[in-house]
This record gives sequence, C-alpha cells and structure tokens, in this order.
Amino acid sequence: MGNNFAKHEKDYIAEYQQKGYDVNFRIEDEKLVASDSKNTYRPKEISIVAEHRYEGMSNPSDLSILYVIETDKGEKGTFLMGYGPNASMEANEFFKEVPDENFSDKANIDG
Repeated sequence: MGNNFAKHEKDYIAEYQQKGYDVNFRIEDEKLVASDSKNTYRPKEISIVAEHRYEGMSNPSDLSILYVIETDKGEKGTFLMGYGPNASMEANEFFKEVPDENFSDKANIDG
C-alpha cells in the first residue's frame, strides 16, 4: 500500500481482512466479543499482533487506533478504537490489561 501517510483505517482493515483477519470485535461487559461467533475473551486470552494509530487530517484531536488481534481460540480480526478525548473508557481499560508479552508486530503489513 505504498504511502503510509495516505492510508486510512478502512484501507488497513480491508488489507488485514484479505489476510484472514476478518472477525469484527467489540467490547461488552469488560470482555472482547467476536461479533459472529459471540465468543468472549479476557485481556490475557488475546494477542495484539499489529497496531496502527491515526490522527485526523482536518481535526488533530480526532484520534484512533486499529488493533489487529489473534485469540487463544484461533479467531483473527480487528478492533478500531478512538483514543484521546474521544476514547471509550471501557475499551481503553480492556486494552491496558492485555499483558505486555501479548503484544508483537508479527502481522504488521507495513513490514
């Protein structure tokens, strides 16, 4: 995808989906939930295998982060979260609880 500055969240999500990261996750009741299977995960049951941070072009306070996730049940997908002033406190707390050893860059499409 060439120019990192031209990439948007939707571009990354589409590229990760092509690589098999096609599960959509959401946070509910302090757990990560796979939208289709309804499997739930605690922070220690997932790995963040890539992340991408964004700042809005027209509004620098429009901040988001894309987490690329693999679960201990083999599900792979993404979670897009606002951070900064627009952050979801529940999502923020969940991802803060993911153990440091569960973070890597092994699936990062930026190489």
